Amino acid sequence: MATLELGSTPAAPPVTGATVEAWQRPRPTRQQQRADILLGLALAVLGALGTELARGAFPEPVDLGIGGVEAYVLSAAVALPLCLRRRYPIPVMLAVAVLFIVSGERAMFAFGGNLVTQASMFMAIYAATAWSRDRRLMKASVVLVYLAMFGWLALNFIEALRANSIEGPNKALLSPYVSNVILSLALNGLYFFGAYFWGRTAWGIARQRQELESQAAELAAQQEANARRAVIDERLRISRELHDVVAHHISSIGVQAGGARRVMEKDPEAAKNALGVIEESSRTAVNEMRQLLGMLRAADPDLDVEAPDAKAPQAGADRLPALIAEVNGEGLEVGFHQIGAPLQLPKTVSVSVYRIAQEALTNVRRHSTARSAHITLRYLADAVELEVIDDGRPKHAPVGSRLGHVGIRERVGLLGGESEIGPRPVGGFRVRVRIPVQGGFEGKENE
Repeated sequence: MATLELGSTPAAPPVTGATVEAWQRPRPTRQQQRADILLGLALAVLGALGTELARGAFPEPVDLGIGGVEAYVLSAAVALPLCLRRRYPIPVMLAVAVLFIVSGERAMFAFGGNLVTQASMFMAIYAATAWSRDRRLMKASVVLVYLAMFGWLALNFIEALRANSIEGPNKALLSPYVSNVILSLALNGLYFFGAYFWGRTAWGIARQRQELESQAAELAAQQEANARRAVIDERLRISRELHDVVAHHISSIGVQAGGARRVMEKDPEAAKNALGVIEESSRTAVNEMRQLLGMLRAADPDLDVEAPDAKAPQAGADRLPALIAEVNGEGLEVGFHQIGAPLQLPKTVSVSVYRIAQEALTNVRRHSTARSAHITLRYLADAVELEVIDDGRPKHAPVGSRLGHVGIRERVGLLGGESEIGPRPVGGFRVRVRIPVQGGFEGKENE
């Protein structure tokens, strides 16, 4: 057997691991399949041309085989299966291996000097290793091909030894026969195993590339999901804030308007006072709406948003007495009891305490028969607790959407607190929340 010439092949670390082996490379695209067809046809033509060149360069008469064309046909046939090298990599490798051996047996002169034949076998092994989806079958097929190739090489060595056809005039460290065997094994080892490891490297690179693409796609999907979630969370926050702001004042306006209508003829002065309360409530609602929108859009300085009235006090725990005074004038007697020194609360906690009390009182006025309610604000060592109780029972009319209770629970949950909302055993309704203050209270007392 003639030795196979081989250029340098890139070294690459082996790709191992159960999860790695389970990966399947995607099938070749149509463009890749068309490229393989063109490559196979081109190599077939070059193979026949290489045989003609080898015939002309051979110093002795050669046997072209059956019909004087067998050598040309075999040289072209070795390359033709490469037209399907990525679509059917294992069958192509086996077919090329068979034709490779047949060509070496039937046209040795062309086999030894035709680089296209040798390149075809190299590319077939490379494609099988790089593109096979069944890795176990690929390994078994490669072992079978290598056993056949090196077994054929061994038979040629045995035949040459019997015929004593490998001789030379130079006296070297080793005999001509031994030197030829070592060189042939080295070159063929580089040739066959280089094709295998090069193909294995290409398979590993393709796997890593697809993993990176999958991770990029997953990251993009997560970013999109996070963006959608942020939009949903923002909508929920806006909905909760609008509900807290609008529901309270609209409810107050409705109560005052109803009272004014009933006493308009009998007590014009009381009706006038009610209309004054309606006017003030509407202005307060508009101002709080402006504060809310300003807060939501403050991140974008390019948006033209009318600034809220800086003089208007913002919602907070220290505003509970003002809220109670406002409600007391609307037909509901509300008491207030504070336990502990009024210390400075974090702004988010302070606003939430005010909004929860506001929502609870709105629900009492709209959905309960209660005539009185009581608010208790407790400053504890590491938390603040708010409790709103009343002495009424639910009205027979529809009780509303219960979004107010949902909003309270969401507020408290976001702050890491606890909430208890429901009827009292002794009658009436209770809303109790406990909001932790991280690290305890820090800051000075509210003046």
